[in-house]
Amino acid sequence: MARWWPCLPWRPEPTAAERGRLAERAAETYLTRRGLRTIERNYRIRTGEIDLVMADDSELVFVEVRFRSRSDFGDGADSVDYRKQRRLIRAAEHYLRYRGDNRPSRFDVVSVGRTHYRLRFEWMRNAFTP
Repeated sequence: MARWWPCLPWRPEPTAAERGRLAERAAETYLTRRGLRTIERNYRIRTGEIDLVMADDSELVFVEVRFRSRSDFGDGADSVDYRKQRRLIRAAEHYLRYRGDNRPSRFDVVSVGRTHYRLRFEWMRNAFTP
């Protein structure tokens, strides 16, 4: 017996990793439209990863992007705890050493949320300090 599904064309629900990549791209576009320039995406070392490395005038910005489809447990920025901050700081120190960049830097968090079919962004400049 054939079934009729009202949601045509059918697409599988994206995985958590795919949603995360889409949120990172959307956050990058959001920040670029506000004057930041992308230097590198997904800088990885063994102990951590930086989602976006961007430039804001003469300042280097390490951006952590957090996506939450629901706000029951707070927004994405609430999930950047002390352990995550330490991993980001270690990755940033490695980046600065490896690239030989001595510009002033800061850590920003972009929380990406969903309201119906629209994305909502909350950008926290200088979210934490090392």
